[in-house]
Amino acid sequence: MASTHYNSQQYRRKLHDESEGTVQFLYDGLSREVRQILSQPQELLDWNNDRRRGLLHELRKQSKEWVGKLSRTKVALVIIWIFVLWWGERLVFRRSVAKCRWESWEQWPSEAVPHHVVLLADPQLVDPHTYPGRPFPLSTMTVRHTDLYMRRAFSSLESTLDPDTALFLGDLFDGGREWGTGKDQNPDKQWNKWDGRYWQREYDRFGRIFLDPWYSRTKRVGHTREDRKFIASLPGNHDLGIGRGIRLPVRDRFTTYFGESNRVDFIGNHTFVSVDTVSLSARGQRQSDMTHHDSQQEPNEEIWGIPETFLSQAKRRKAIVVNRELCTRSGRPDTSLLDHNAYELNDTKIPPQQLQPVPDNIPELPTVLLTHVPLYRSPGTPCGPLRERWPPSQSQDGSGELPEKDDRNAIAVRDGYQYQNVLQDDISKELIEKIGNVQHVFSGDDHDYCEVVHHGFTSKGGGVREITVKSMSWAMGVRRPGFLLVSLWNPIDEKGNAVNVTGRLNEGNNGMTTLQSRLCLLPDQMSIFIRYGMLLGLSLSILVVHAFVYGFTLQPNHKNMHGNVLPPDESGNAATMLQRRDRADSKLGSSSCKVSHESIYNGLAARSSAGRPRSLSPANGYGIRMLPDPEHGQLSNGKRHYGHEWHKVEEDSGLLYKDRKGILRVWRELKQSIVQVASVPLFWYIWLAYTS
Repeated sequence: MASTHYNSQQYRRKLHDESEGTVQFLYDGLSREVRQILSQPQELLDWNNDRRRGLLHELRKQSKEWVGKLSRTKVALVIIWIFVLWWGERLVFRRSVAKCRWESWEQWPSEAVPHHVVLLADPQLVDPHTYPGRPFPLSTMTVRHTDLYMRRAFSSLESTLDPDTALFLGDLFDGGREWGTGKDQNPDKQWNKWDGRYWQREYDRFGRIFLDPWYSRTKRVGHTREDRKFIASLPGNHDLGIGRGIRLPVRDRFTTYFGESNRVDFIGNHTFVSVDTVSLSARGQRQSDMTHHDSQQEPNEEIWGIPETFLSQAKRRKAIVVNRELCTRSGRPDTSLLDHNAYELNDTKIPPQQLQPVPDNIPELPTVLLTHVPLYRSPGTPCGPLRERWPPSQSQDGSGELPEKDDRNAIAVRDGYQYQNVLQDDISKELIEKIGNVQHVFSGDDHDYCEVVHHGFTSKGGGVREITVKSMSWAMGVRRPGFLLVSLWNPIDEKGNAVNVTGRLNEGNNGMTTLQSRLCLLPDQMSIFIRYGMLLGLSLSILVVHAFVYGFTLQPNHKNMHGNVLPPDESGNAATMLQRRDRADSKLGSSSCKVSHESIYNGLAARSSAGRPRSLSPANGYGIRMLPDPEHGQLSNGKRHYGHEWHKVEEDSGLLYKDRKGILRVWRELKQSIVQVASVPLFWYIWLAYTS
């Protein structure tokens, strides 16, 4: 029995020793600051806990106020970004196009039903040929943003203005002439890695930007207008090259996908004649080494021969198109094209099919010429006040009148590798003479607006008005791209004769009896980016200030909250400090148990003396062996000699904030704020970009 009792006591002692060892092991693993707090007498621990709860309560109250203000700042920044992105990616396009509504500038009689045409020039889809030295990802971003810009502009145009006809004036691609075909390779080897498959992808890209919005709206609105047309068959020098630099397989590919380049269209009771003038410019140039030359042909005839043949038949082709349209409107059969007879397959007497003669009484409607390269004009011929890059110069006499010659405001008469600013003089005259009754000319190529009146043509003694249309791409050297709106109103009877209507414009208005035009400007994309950059800088500045305020101002002030709580006792006697605390408690009264705002900042927390009885801490410090601390002196009888180290302990009691104060906390808060503020606008911008 005694042996059993001995074994039981020994076992309990062994467990006690093991428990003390475990506790000691855990104690050793604690940080220095925590060990200091645990080794304090019970009364100090109780007092510190009460005081700390009061401090935390007040700090939480202040923090909630500050965090509420700072959170409202972040929310305000997010809302501002959402609005600015909506403005820059949607609203600014709609407002720009809305300023050009037809009814705001047309001057037709109230009963008029005009035909609305939009002319677009030089989209020149950005590709590796545009900026060959631009690195990734800047090159990809340029492609993406120029495509987005043109798609938004065209979509806004389509939905707001709802034109009847869209006409492109060439330069659909930027490097279209460089990409090889299956039968042809570019002599310039640097472009051979982009072949016909790349051109096919560019063709699909053009369709996504322009054709998809056009036909999707046609299907959505349910248009029944049979005369609604989308024509993009006129080539530019970036599509084919110019003159003897044109490669025939490249031209054949373009006409296969976009249609015949030399054509006549009946639009709004006008005849629109499109001429491939980039090919026609090869006439008179010396033979190119890139084309095969037959000694029986004139130099480059395989290039300029097709448009030359078209010009020689232009008047007859116009009559055929007008006659076909009049027959369709009146319900009469069109028998003027081919011989309508049936023949057996084995009949050897089938006459050759030829175009039948057109009736002589077909009226000639007003003609509009479309050419990519502008007509020839004398050097220095001014382009007018709507030219963006070089506004008109003022006259030297101070009268305010525009000078007759202005080299800065004019289109420069020059040429170079694969470009030519104006056509040759003889080709320009030939176009006007052979087409006949040309009243208006629309061209592209220059990227900026230019309006001139050509005098001296025998077919139009009063002069022919030509407008060079602005590029609609913001990557073509103009800050404000644009397009041209044309309103056609030419009422005719079933025979094609003009109907006299009261209110028709007279010849005194520059001969604009049947056509009115208006330049429509698109947003300045660079200014939109600049506004984004300014807002980004402002947002970062606000978030930096926010991070500093949050990182420093919201921390407890150690000097005010801790330094004046209990002044250090020079004698190092902890009991003296306890007595001071007892006297403070007795003065505050035993019934008070609330922590006042004033007592917190004085470093004292009122506490009821009628609470649980105070007891000195056990000799072993709550079961944890009091070990010497080499940094803060030795222990004597389980008590620490508190001297100047008390202030150090009090400062270290702010463990809750020590790891978050200073520059590190500012940096963490700044990163967190940037993520919080940027996440919503970023997803918003992506949605705007991919749903344009």
